[in-house]
Formats: sequence, structure tokens, C-alpha cells
Amino acid sequence: MNETITKVGTAISEAFHRSWSALVEKVPGILLAILIIAAGLLITRHITDLTRKVVSRRTQDPLMTSFLARTIKLVLSGIVIMIALRSAGLQGIATGLFAAAGASAIIVGFAFRDIGENFISGIILSFNRPFDLDDTVEIGEVFGKVTALEFRYTKLKTFDGRDVYIPNSDVIKKPVYNYTEDGHFRLDFVVGIAYEDVVEDATRLIERIVRSSKGVHEDATHEVFAVVDQLAVSTVNIKVHFWVDTKEYRKQAMVIRGDVIANVKHALEKGGFSLPADIQEIKLYGGQSSIPVSLRDERGA
Repeated sequence: MNETITKVGTAISEAFHRSWSALVEKVPGILLAILIIAAGLLITRHITDLTRKVVSRRTQDPLMTSFLARTIKLVLSGIVIMIALRSAGLQGIATGLFAAAGASAIIVGFAFRDIGENFISGIILSFNRPFDLDDTVEIGEVFGKVTALEFRYTKLKTFDGRDVYIPNSDVIKKPVYNYTEDGHFRLDFVVGIAYEDVVEDATRLIERIVRSSKGVHEDATHEVFAVVDQLAVSTVNIKVHFWVDTKEYRKQAMVIRGDVIANVKHALEKGGFSLPADIQEIKLYGGQSSIPVSLRDERGA
């Protein structure tokens, strides 16, 4: 019994010494690998920053610049880790990682097809897309301002304060409405005048006032015009169209629209045009010839 215990103890001691010797032999390689990783990641960061600066000088597209910089950082970091593993004498692990990455790519491709699709769509969008940073767009049923382009999604900020993350594959597949690509946006409103007023005089006055309003833009392509839109019950409704020179669709454009409406209202009133309210018609049926009316004192008296 004692002899058996002694043999087991000797075997364990020899295994420990062999493992310790092997570890000591690997220490220089491990230290070298740590040094390579530290230096490599530092160099990767500098290369990424340099790439960001070079690309930003060649293009005014911050989304593509950020996307390319992150991609380069990811690729270089992977290369550094592989080199460090080989320097540490862990070629088997490095080879295994490559093999696992290849096998995983196939497995993940089937199991997580949407992730791969969104990633590829993100690469496509980084080079060719229908919007830039801070553009106001509508993608599907989401309406807001573009704030970021990531590997898997495009981030929009809606005008009621919500952050929406749209898969890049949806951005590729669905229609994208860009409201501010050229920096101009068309607004409109309706104003009603009395049937007794001359429509042509009113439209000319409205167009003149709109053109003179601050923030309104007009050129050969973007025209200010007013046209009869509807013969309503008590008014002739005129629809006014104009353009604003702004990328701030919600805030600044709405402020300009409010000012234009106020200017048109004051000008029409000053010009002698009536702005009647809706007229309600009351009909009497049968033998009824009058309507009983009573007055109520709102003060409770």
C-alpha cells in the first residue's frame, strides 16, 4: 500500500515538474506575445486615427469615415492577436482559431443569416447610400434624422425623441425618402378667403408676402406659388406652397412656416380680405317655423 502511494506521488511530482518546465520554457514567448499585443494595439490605434484623418480629408462623409476606421481597427486587431499567438509558440491555437473562424462563418451564415446580411448591407451603405449624417429621412414607417451608421444597423432620431435602430438590410431593401438631401424642403398651408373676395388679387398678395418672409427660398427650381385648392362651405381655400433653405426639418422649418402663416394673415386682413369662419346652416322641417333660443349667463347670475 505504501509502495503504491509512493509511486502515485512520484508520478504526480514528475508530471508537475514537466508541466512547470514547459511553462517556464513558454514564459519568454508569452511575454513576447503580451508585448506584441500591447505594441500592436497601440500601432493599430494610430493607423486607425491616421486612416480616419486621411479619409476625412478626401471626403466630407463622416459616416463612411467612421465605418472604414472601425473596420480597419477590427481587422488589424485580429492580425495582431494571431501574430502574438504564433510568437508565443501557440501555433496550434492560432491555426485552430482560423479553422474555427472558417467553420463558424459557415455555421453562423446559416444560423444567423440576418446578422451577416445586415453586416454586408452596412458595408454597401458605407460606400453608396441615399443619405448623409443629419439628413431627415423616412425608412419604412420610421421618420427622423440620421445619427449613426453601424455594422448592423442605421440609427435614426425621431422628432419626438426616440432612438430607432433600423437593420441595414431594411435600409437596402425598403424605399428611403430623403427630405433634406439638397438642403431644401417644401412646406404648405391652406388659407380661406370669402367668396366675395377676388381670388387673383389674394393669390398675388399671398405670393408677394411669402417671398418677402425671412427663411423662404426661391429659385428656378424651387418656386413659391398659391393656387385655389377647394371651394369649401364658407370659404375659397387657397393652398400656399413654398420652400425653406434648411436641413432642420422639424424645428427651423416649422418656425419659418409659422412666421409665413402669420405674415399672410396680417397682410390679408390689412388688404381688406375676409377670413370667415365655417358657416353652419340650420334647416327647419315639417311645420316648425321658429327655433326657441335662450340666453345663459355664464357668470351664474
